[in-house]
This record gives sequence, structure tokens and C-alpha cells, in this order.
Amino acid sequence: MDALRVCLYVFAGVSLATWLLSVVTREYSWVDRIWSLVPIAYVGIYAGAAGFADPRLDTMSVLVALWGLRLTFNFARKGGYAPGGEDYRWVVLRGRMAPWQFQVFNLLFITLVQNAILLLICLPADTALRHRSPFGVWDVVLTVVFLAFLTGETIADQQQWSFQQWKRGELTAGREPVRFVQTGLFRYSRHPNFFFEQAQWWVVALFGVSAAGAVEWTVVGAVVLTLLFIGSTRFTESISRARYPEYADYQRRTSALVPWWPGGARSS
Repeated sequence: MDALRVCLYVFAGVSLATWLLSVVTREYSWVDRIWSLVPIAYVGIYAGAAGFADPRLDTMSVLVALWGLRLTFNFARKGGYAPGGEDYRWVVLRGRMAPWQFQVFNLLFITLVQNAILLLICLPADTALRHRSPFGVWDVVLTVVFLAFLTGETIADQQQWSFQQWKRGELTAGREPVRFVQTGLFRYSRHPNFFFEQAQWWVVALFGVSAAGAVEWTVVGAVVLTLLFIGSTRFTESISRARYPEYADYQRRTSALVPWWPGGARSS
């Protein structure tokens, strides 16, 4: 059985499981809970199809595993795997929709679209399997760049985590703290963790380009992921502006995604 077919079976099984769990538990973050795990399986399936003997596919598999381990740790420490650990944005969205509308959204977007994106971002491994070629200088460069982006996201998540811990302590002590993180990497980007997350999957897409020597359709995963993050960022920031009026000033002086020097210009 070819690797793509196996991945499609995994996609179907995971989609069904996450949808059923959301209906039974009335929690809608089950895709979030498998987000960092399923790509490891997808890319691993492709590396296994090559007998774990293709340096490029093996490297891609290891890098995606490192990505997944980091994300799993960060998600777990924020309580994402605990009962009731639902993404707050789904709570907000449910308040804006009729129950039947949200259930349609749950099936089509939360379950099917997001699971499809998880498969699509891994399909450069399909290109690498179909175009097995020597592991070259560009592959080395891409490996180093991926690790740099992984390090950047790790730092951004740690800075955000440390801020939230400090903020909780200030509130417990009855003091009024700064209400959202604006220091460290967050001085140069309002969402540096989002930027580095997308950048890593663009590197995965470029591994496929390196293998084929040309841009193939499998780069569509990185494109769709970027579009997802743009929409998610806008929705998240609409919530932040409603909670914190001073967030508008932060938007004016700080780049939305791509890290840049603070100033009057704003990227979207």
C-alpha cells in the first residue's frame, strides 16, 4: 500500500474520532489536541515507505518530530489536554452563532478543514518520496533554518508563558499588571510564535522543492496554513481589542507577524 493511501486512512480515522469526541464531550478542541502529533505520523509514514533509508525524508521526519514534541509540551503546560481545556476562541464563536450553525462549523471547519490542513502541510514528503535525490547543500541549509525557526518559536512561547505566570502572580497580589506581553520577541512582532510556526512549515515545503528541483503542488499546504493563520490572527486580535483598549496602540507600533523594528508602520 502506498504512503499517500495510508495517510488518507489516518486522515479519515482521525477526522471521525475528533468529530465524534467533540459531539460527545461538547468540547471542540480535539483537533488542537492531536495537532502536534498527527504530522509526526504522516511524515513518518513517508520516511518508512523509503525504508528509513532516504536522508532527506529521515531529516524531515526528525525535524517534524522535534516540532511536535515542542508544541505538545507547550500545549500540555497550558492545560490543553486537561478536561475543559478548550480554545477560548471557540467559546467566543459559539456565543456569536446559533447552535446548529456552530455544529456545521464544527464539522466542516474545526474537524474536516483543520485535519485536511494537517495532511496537506506534510505532503512535501510525498514529493520527496517520488523524487528521491541526493541530500545536498540546500537540504543542509534548510535543516539549519528550520532549527533556527524552531528555536525562535520555543523562545517566544517561553516568554509568553513567563509573562502569564508573572501576570497571575500580580493579580493574586492585588496589583494591576500590564495586561498582555509586549517585551522580548513580542516587541518586534505581535505574534512571533505564529510567525515561526508558519516559517517552519514553509521550510518543510522547500524540502519538497529541493527534492524535485521544481515547485510542485504540495506547497499548497504551506499556503493554506498561512491563510489559516491570517484569519486566526485577525479573530484573536478582535478579541484582544475588545478586552484591552490599549491593544490598538500596540497594533500601531508593532508588526503583526514578521518581526520588525517597532515604529508607526503596521504590517497585517
